[in-house]
Amino acid sequence: MKKIATWTVLAFATSLAGCTGAAYSNRSLESVHQPVVRNSIYQFDVAASNGELPPSEQGRLQGWFDAMGVRYGDRVAIEDGSAYGAGSAQATVRSMVERRGILLSSDVPVTTGAVPQGYLRVIVTRASASVPGCPNWESKSSLNAVNATSSNYGCAVNSNIASMVADPNDLIRGASQTGSDPATATRAIQTYRTKPQTGAGALPGVATNGGNK
Repeated sequence: MKKIATWTVLAFATSLAGCTGAAYSNRSLESVHQPVVRNSIYQFDVAASNGELPPSEQGRLQGWFDAMGVRYGDRVAIEDGSAYGAGSAQATVRSMVERRGILLSSDVPVTTGAVPQGYLRVIVTRASASVPGCPNWESKSSLNAVNATSSNYGCAVNSNIASMVADPNDLIRGASQTGSDPATATRAIQTYRTKPQTGAGALPGVATNGGNK
């Protein structure tokens, strides 16, 4: 069986706001320049033998994960090209992904080409955020007849948020969570209560003679 390995990048950008133009047209407190989120999609095909993922294919996939630097914030999904499904192979990929602190996503993005028969397609979606046009010192004059915000207003804050957020997609729709998780809500309190006090334990012994007998 011929091994097929594909590595395709599909990119699209989403802007958080449609507000563009010069500073004189902006009379609100919203900044003209808003973060733009770009999602890149990478795909990699591995062969499943009898519904399982052989060690050789696991090594290829592990090497691809290492080369990609798959980390928290990436979304990993699986598309199965097997006629009857490769449950064991999917479980193997799931365990490899979970060891990197990531859960498999149920949302499978559109990729290039059909998945070959007997193969699994592992898809990594990586988002990045930036603020185009910042910094912008277009308005250098102190004269502002319409009392508008500067063209550079908000550039520092928006650029810092775009560079620090773990998952840039949260800038678009926020981090969704179904229901409420009491364990998550009380995690900080539980940590505070169970952490040992800094002054706990016996005081260390200190010599008073300065090392002289």
